[in-house]
Amino acid sequence: MNFFHGCTALITGASSGFGAEYARQLAPYANTLILVARRRDRLEALQAELARPGLAIHCHTADLADSAQTEAFLAALAASGDKVTLLINNAGVGDHGFFDEGEWSRIAAMLDVNIKALTRVTHAVLPDLVRAGRGAILNVSSIASLLPLPKMAVYAASKAYVTSFSEALRGELRDTGVTVTAVCPGPVNTEFFELAERRGATEPMPAPEFFKIPAAQVVRESLAAVARGRARIIPGWVVWAVMTLTTLVPIFILRLFLRERRTGS
Repeated sequence: MNFFHGCTALITGASSGFGAEYARQLAPYANTLILVARRRDRLEALQAELARPGLAIHCHTADLADSAQTEAFLAALAASGDKVTLLINNAGVGDHGFFDEGEWSRIAAMLDVNIKALTRVTHAVLPDLVRAGRGAILNVSSIASLLPLPKMAVYAASKAYVTSFSEALRGELRDTGVTVTAVCPGPVNTEFFELAERRGATEPMPAPEFFKIPAAQVVRESLAAVARGRARIIPGWVVWAVMTLTTLVPIFILRLFLRERRTGS
């Protein structure tokens, strides 16, 4: 973890799940952690947990689905004088169910967080990274980005954006000293599954237990990938093997399996 010694890390969606775990694993090495999330109480609890001499922890309450709150946070960040050297775009929203049966407000919020806010925060932070000639961006995507997934159509498409954006941005930043890494985790036991379920849902999101790995492992492997300057990481060898093979299957064959029956049909 020598790569992260003395870093100033900005972590979105830091109040739980991957975001909180990134903060925990970086805390022994960072000079400054900038934590952003909706829930102030959880941020403050994490701040108290990680407090140590020599580590500055700044908590910002913002709902990144709200453009005004995103801009207010970015203005506060600029005013603080903190120069981010590691950006972890972790904030994300999920949704599980048929597209036409979903609430538009929920779908719009998912697009705003997964795509718009991630792009806006990156756009705000990147110029300082380029001027410094060093730094890293870690975008939390998903294995869902590698396949069109019925009943997760918008979520998978939004994560496909994240993975594609990461690859393209990495190409633009070649020889600048700034790297971009996309982490594509499979299912993990975090709040994500609970929050992605719709009210009154009776069918849980499919997630076989053998496919799951701990959140700490996802974070550890993805930070190691950042340190090595890798473009993409699928944590967990089983998930990596299955998804690597799956992406080699022609789409016309995959279409035979990419279908969901509606109740009563």
